[in-house]
Amino acid sequence: MPDAARLVAACGMAIVAFIMSGMIMPLMPDSTDFGYFTLVNMVLGVLAGWVVMGKRAGRGFTPGINNGLSGLAVLVIWGLGVQACVEMFRLAMRNRYGDAFEAVTAIFQIAAEYGLIMINAPLIITAVVMSIMVGLATEFAWRQWK
Repeated sequence: MPDAARLVAACGMAIVAFIMSGMIMPLMPDSTDFGYFTLVNMVLGVLAGWVVMGKRAGRGFTPGINNGLSGLAVLVIWGLGVQACVEMFRLAMRNRYGDAFEAVTAIFQIAAEYGLIMINAPLIITAVVMSIMVGLATEFAWRQWK
């Protein structure tokens, strides 16, 4: 059921995804074609905020912080998975893989490579601080507009 907490969480996580996408782009190789990278991540942020964070609002401020961190973890996992699938599909269209099992295995390899690229102190600190702020804002919205 739609409520203010879900809306605040969805908008907040979309902003987190937008900022994280902007911070990830310079870390990638120069030849990378990003296409809809930021837009896809923002949609995943909206989904993570609405589905994961919004339904867990209203339990207190410490759980609100944990809710924000959980939303960030879900956003990162979904983002790595989706972006790895997109990259695998792009490579599969160039006949890079011999069979389907090799292509599915490549999803995990690509996600691991992208995860290693994301290990960057400014990116991690920014993401953690912003997700805590979104978790607290979600909790505040739940208390304000029940």
